[in-house]
Amino acid sequence: MKRRLPRARRSSWHAYVLLAAGIGLLAGTGCGASSGSSSSSASGGSTPSTPSTPVNNTQPIQVGAGPAGNDINQLMTSINICVPGTSTCQTISNVLVDTGSTGIRLLASQVTLALPQLNDANNHSIGNCVAFADTSYAWGPVRIADIEIAGELASSVSVQLIGSTGFPAVPAACNTGGSNNDTVQTLGANGILGIGVLRQDCGSACATSGSQLPPVYFSCTSTNCSVTAVPSQQQLQNPVALFPQDNNGLLIALPALAAQGASSLSGSLIFGIGTQTNNALTGVQVYATDSNGNFTATFNGQAYSGSVVDSGSNGIFFLDAATLGIPTCSASPSFYCPASGVAYSAITTGANGNSGTVAFSIANAQSLFVTGNTAFNNVGGPNPGAFDFGLPFFYGRPVYVAIEGQSTSAGSGPYWAY
Repeated sequence: MKRRLPRARRSSWHAYVLLAAGIGLLAGTGCGASSGSSSSSASGGSTPSTPSTPVNNTQPIQVGAGPAGNDINQLMTSINICVPGTSTCQTISNVLVDTGSTGIRLLASQVTLALPQLNDANNHSIGNCVAFADTSYAWGPVRIADIEIAGELASSVSVQLIGSTGFPAVPAACNTGGSNNDTVQTLGANGILGIGVLRQDCGSACATSGSQLPPVYFSCTSTNCSVTAVPSQQQLQNPVALFPQDNNGLLIALPALAAQGASSLSGSLIFGIGTQTNNALTGVQVYATDSNGNFTATFNGQAYSGSVVDSGSNGIFFLDAATLGIPTCSASPSFYCPASGVAYSAITTGANGNSGTVAFSIANAQSLFVTGNTAFNNVGGPNPGAFDFGLPFFYGRPVYVAIEGQSTSAGSGPYWAY
């Protein structure tokens, strides 16, 4: 049977809210890491708190083709969801680990539990819409669940159930014109574990009623949904920030890859930064982000300020074919297909002034896809105006994610460290 060529998957979605609403997602929160010249390790900021009593803070993660079996560079894990305050639980496997979004989103078709619905003051059901950077979207009600990952527990967390039957249809304001990610085939996963640098998926931009509310949260009757404000604490949350401990961030550790890729790959998702012996912030540099989770990548002297680090993207997506002088693939135009591998480098600069050079390469994606491997460190595609350092960026380097407002040994988040 012919294997379908993978599609580009770019998960970073917060730029959509900025464009739609013309406003920032969250009030600015400064990073405590010191500004100034580059250094080889994390430094500056507040003194870390005393490490908490050790618990299991390590969750296995795997890279493969995803549950649909036809993608590449899909970073997956399992999570347990429970009816709040009970031992009635379910394990959801093949959940995408995504540092480019915030919040837990699960396909309703994969959830068997009767999770309580989040309602507004008028007892109308709250729905959530997410628009991803690849123009796809997801729609569904907001439910409440306890979340267990490794030995960590986040209680009474708002989660989105994508494609719930009996819920009103996708509102016009949510439909971006791309695909509706309401099946395993279209989402490429059974759900999304959004654990980026932000605490909520929308924050203050969605918390106060006004004419500029972005189309993220909706108040729904049985037949109709309209855009509404939702308090930040009731929005979809970064579950890591709600853990009783190991709640200031996380570390993704994946081994290095050869140029031809691998059929699959295993690694670790480690919660906390400097809270236990396995998550010390050493041998890396801190790059503070702005209040939207972005930093700057400079390529050939041109600065691109809306750049991100995004484990949910399956390639390194940057600029365009004309700028780079390489073609896209004829059979998969969302990826680059140079005649031979091309080496690139970009300078990444944080809001704290720290900068460093990131070297990467782009190979002919079409020739890699037919190998049957699913993990590659050298695939990428167009993303005009910004750099999306997707999963290939994570291979062979520890990547730390510090959550906004949470204290670490290098100061408060939000920041990346690598």
